[in-house]
Amino acid sequence: MGVASLVLGIISIVISVFGTGSFGWLGLILGIIGIVLGVEGKKVPEQAGMAKAGFICSIIGVVLSLLFYIACIGCVGCLGCMSAFA
Repeated sequence: MGVASLVLGIISIVISVFGTGSFGWLGLILGIIGIVLGVEGKKVPEQAGMAKAGFICSIIGVVLSLLFYIACIGCVGCLGCMSAFA
């Protein structure tokens, strides 16, 4: 489970940075699944290091996905305000 958590965390970071907009939610979902797998993988002593790295990468992916999603909402709101005053 540690390897799966690490892979999902890395994919979550990549999708959240490069896939903003239509695929931003996918990075959030993969990050949450990676967090769950990271917590479960920490219980196995042989996979504890890789599970911890996957857990951290997944948290970073979730935070980035949320930040970029909020930024996209802000940009759409600003465009709406600009069209109202034009």
